[in-house]
Amino acid sequence: MPVNLLTGFLGSGKTTLLRELLADPELKQTAVLINEFGEVGLDHHLLERIDENVVLLNSGCICCTVRGELVDALIDLDTRRARGVIPDFDRVVIETTGLADPFPALSTLRAHPVLANHFSVDKVVVTIDAVNGEAQLGDRLEAVRQLAAADVVAITKTDLCSREAVAALRRKLTAINPSAVTVLRQDAEAAHLLGGSSFSPDLADASTDADPLGGHGHHHDKGDGGHHHHHHASGGSTVTSFSLTVEGRLDWTAFGIWLTMLLNRHGDRIFRVKGILNVGGEDRPVAIHGVQRLVHPPVHMKAWPDADRRSKLVFIVEGLDQAVIERSLRVFNDLSDRLLSQTGENPSRQARQLAL
Repeated sequence: MPVNLLTGFLGSGKTTLLRELLADPELKQTAVLINEFGEVGLDHHLLERIDENVVLLNSGCICCTVRGELVDALIDLDTRRARGVIPDFDRVVIETTGLADPFPALSTLRAHPVLANHFSVDKVVVTIDAVNGEAQLGDRLEAVRQLAAADVVAITKTDLCSREAVAALRRKLTAINPSAVTVLRQDAEAAHLLGGSSFSPDLADASTDADPLGGHGHHHDKGDGGHHHHHHASGGSTVTSFSLTVEGRLDWTAFGIWLTMLLNRHGDRIFRVKGILNVGGEDRPVAIHGVQRLVHPPVHMKAWPDADRRSKLVFIVEGLDQAVIERSLRVFNDLSDRLLSQTGENPSRQARQLAL
C-alpha cells in the first residue's frame, strides 16, 4: 500500500495543503496520519468520530492522530482496517511536524520488517514558503533535509513575491535537490501532488519512470571533468548536490556491490542518490534510487529520455566530498574492466571477492 510523507517547515503552508487533501473526494479511501486534529480544523468536514484518535470525514478520508511511535500507529491502523473496525483504505498520507527530519521516518517505513511487508513509500511532498523559504534554507538544517528528501516540492505563497524572487527560489531548490519536481502550489491540485491514477501529466513526465534525474544532471561543465555540483551551507553543515557521468556500459552486479558498500559506509551522509544506468545486456535504461542506507528496487524504464546513453548519477550529500565517491566508483570500474580483460570471467564474481 502506498504511503506519502507530507512535510514542510513551520509556516510553509503544509497545514493548508493537508486541509485541502482531507476535503478532496479524489482521496477517498485514504488514511491520513496527522499530529493534532485541532491544528487542521476538521469540524465542518466531520462525518463520524470513530474514537478519540480516529474520525471519518465527508470526503471519505480516514483521519487519525499519531500517539507515540509511528510504527505502532501504522500497525494499529492496518489491524483496524483488516478487522473492519474502520473503513477500508488504499493509501496512507503521513504529516510530519514542521521541525521534523523526514529521513528517520522514511528509514522506518522501508526497513521495519512488518511495515515493509504492508506499506511502500511513495512520493515525499514538501511545501516551501516563497516568502521565507530561502532564508529558512540558509538558517535551518531541518528545512534543507526536508528538501533533500522531497520527490515533489510545492512552492506556496507565491502571490506575495515577485516573479524574480520565485524564479530565484526555484533555482536554489534545484541546486539542492536536482531530482525533485518543483511546482507552484496554485498550479497543481492537492491530490495530484501525491501521485496515483490522477497524477498530473506534467508531473508524471518528470517522475522516475520518465526521467529519474528530473531533467537535471544531463548538463555538464567541461571545466569540471564532466560533473556539476552545488554547495549549500546551513547551520554549520554543508549540503552538496553533484552528478557523475560514466562512459560505457556498467556491469550490473559489480555496480550493485559498489553502491551497497558506499551506502553502508556513508549512508548517514548520503541523503539521496538517483541514477539512470546503461547496463550490459540491457537495451533499456535502468533507474536506481537510494535514500541513506536503503535502495529501492531498480526500475526498467521504457526508453532512454534522449540520445545520450551515458550512465548518470545525482547525489545529495552532507559533509561528504564528491571526490571520495567519484574515486571509489572509478577504481571499482577499472578493477572490474581489468579483471574481465585478463581472465575473461564475469567481473561481478571477482567484484564480490574484492568487496569482502
